Amino acid sequence: MSEAIKKFMYVNRKAPYGTVYALESLEVVLIGAAFDQDVSMAFMDDGVFQLTKGQDTGDTGVKNFSPTYKALGDYDVNKLYVEKESLEERGLSLDDLMPLTYEDEDDDWNEKPSIKLVSRSELTDLMEEQDVLMNF
Repeated sequence: MSEAIKKFMYVNRKAPYGTVYALESLEVVLIGAAFDQDVSMAFMDDGVFQLTKGQDTGDTGVKNFSPTYKALGDYDVNKLYVEKESLEERGLSLDDLMPLTYEDEDDDWNEKPSIKLVSRSELTDLMEEQDVLMNF
């Protein structure tokens, strides 16, 4: 008897640096994706800062792990939901985020954006569709 693939959403609410939450979330996502989980990520509150362009941690002594987000598409993690209201509340727009993409094998390997801007209510609906929510 085969077990159905569960849908996992990793909810990122914290800024990228200052705590271990963002890095741990990214590591768990990559591990889950390597085991063929149906993985999606949500970015809300200060979690939207995890995807901003041009992160520089040089003065902090902390390793900048933001380039790792570019590898998500290689692990078939291409559902990155960013809450529109969280961006707006922080003075950010979609243009302030890294251009994360994946190659769609169902569309002749065309490159497509992984980031999907969603409203707070749309994100709530997406969360309700998941089998497992992991909050970071």
